Amino acid sequence: MKAPLLRLLERTRLLRPAFRVYETLLSLRARSRPAPKPDDGLPLPPPALIVRVAGTPAAAWFLESGRLADAAIRDVLERNGAPVETLGAILDFGCGCGRVTRRWAGLRGVGVYGSDRDERAIEWCRRNLPFAEFETNGLAPPLVFDNEAFDLVYALSVLTHLPEELQLLWLRELHRVLRPGSRLLVTTHGAHYLPRLDAAERARFEAGELVVRWEEAAGSNLCAAYHPRSYVERTLLRPGFALAEFVEEGAKGNPAQDLYLLRKR
Repeated sequence: MKAPLLRLLERTRLLRPAFRVYETLLSLRARSRPAPKPDDGLPLPPPALIVRVAGTPAAAWFLESGRLADAAIRDVLERNGAPVETLGAILDFGCGCGRVTRRWAGLRGVGVYGSDRDERAIEWCRRNLPFAEFETNGLAPPLVFDNEAFDLVYALSVLTHLPEELQLLWLRELHRVLRPGSRLLVTTHGAHYLPRLDAAERARFEAGELVVRWEEAAGSNLCAAYHPRSYVERTLLRPGFALAEFVEEGAKGNPAQDLYLLRKR
């Protein structure tokens, strides 16, 4: 959907309904196409759920992007001395319909959990991904989990769809559920996405400011946040994190997003 149309819909308070219709049309179109057979033996979610987490209803990309994200997570953990197989518990925050969670089906001795605000996606995961436990959350904290419950939390393309206040609230909450010394992995829209911004937004980004579009659609794919690296290091580490590794455009499976591995102090 083009920016001028989005602005018109915003002024007429039709932005959210129109975007829901757009997602529905995409998913209906996908139903007529043959779906690939998953290589993990697990069921495929319906197109209406796939489009919300993959940006497209295409099942092939849903599966491939999950595989790429799995590889990116494993690689950065290996480099930082924490292979995924050695962890006690993992939380996929913003798991949707299990695009990445499903990749952990073969782990042994590692507790796998997912949380998302999309109740339909969570219900699908509960029915079809029995190796993991799933919970719903609101647009704002809290999570249902205990303090210091996890060795790893990852949030792939989650901060990218939240305004600043909610980002900071969630970072404090994720800090709460992580064990001391454990890790948080997040991805952001970095410098690669500068061409998407208008001149004023680009100037703010280049000055080290967070840029957020369509804040009123927070938590949906319509809301888009763009993070300069200097902003992340100045602001998002405040809740008590140290930067373990930054990989520019390193979020394979969330193409061209930057990857940050943070460590709880």
